[in-house]
Amino acid sequence: MMKQGRLYGLGIGPGDPELLTLKAYRILTSSPVIAYPTMESGKVLARGFVADFITPKQIEIPIPLPFSVERSSQPYYDVAAEKIALHLQDGRDVAVLCLGDPMLYGTFMYIFNRLSPQFQVEVVPGISSMMAGAAMLGTPLTYRNDIFTIIPATLEADIIGDHLKKCDAAAIIKLGRHFPKVREILDQLDLLERALYIERATCPNQRIVPIREVELSDITYWSLIIIPSQTKPL
Repeated sequence: MMKQGRLYGLGIGPGDPELLTLKAYRILTSSPVIAYPTMESGKVLARGFVADFITPKQIEIPIPLPFSVERSSQPYYDVAAEKIALHLQDGRDVAVLCLGDPMLYGTFMYIFNRLSPQFQVEVVPGISSMMAGAAMLGTPLTYRNDIFTIIPATLEADIIGDHLKKCDAAAIIKLGRHFPKVREILDQLDLLERALYIERATCPNQRIVPIREVELSDITYWSLIIIPSQTKPL
């Protein structure tokens, strides 16, 4: 019986290819098959960050995914899982590229849920945009017993507000078109002065802008707001 291939979930970090772990680099450059998500526009973000490490000998599996709330991603993940499974059944390892960390809001989780019951899976952690954002902003996130909360901007305004009232520090992700709603909540809670805005952390086109100066037309999905702790360090 042929030995099955192994499925890898590769966290490739927030964008800077030098932030790849040694393990992720080794698996990325040695796996015979590479899979990665693509946007509806055809843009390929994850592959672009590590393009210099991919060789013509490697088989590539683009995974088209809709990023609009109006369309379900489930059929696309089903198709991607089927394509990946064919290679695994034939004994070829498959590395799925995932921005940030695979198990933290990562696209790989949906492939993992479909294929982990049948195949061996190894997940390689990556640096999340939140950790990278704090580093680029030069701000400590938490001290001692602080509670750190990750809040998707896609939530309803009252839910976002409730979470912000309870935590010591927070990261608000998936901003995009939800930025005006989030900024209004921060204003209502007197958090605007603490809030720090960054987009595309560690990428060549990274931008750090005072939150009151952010133009609504410029907001990207790949932006986040960090509200650092007010706890005084020792």
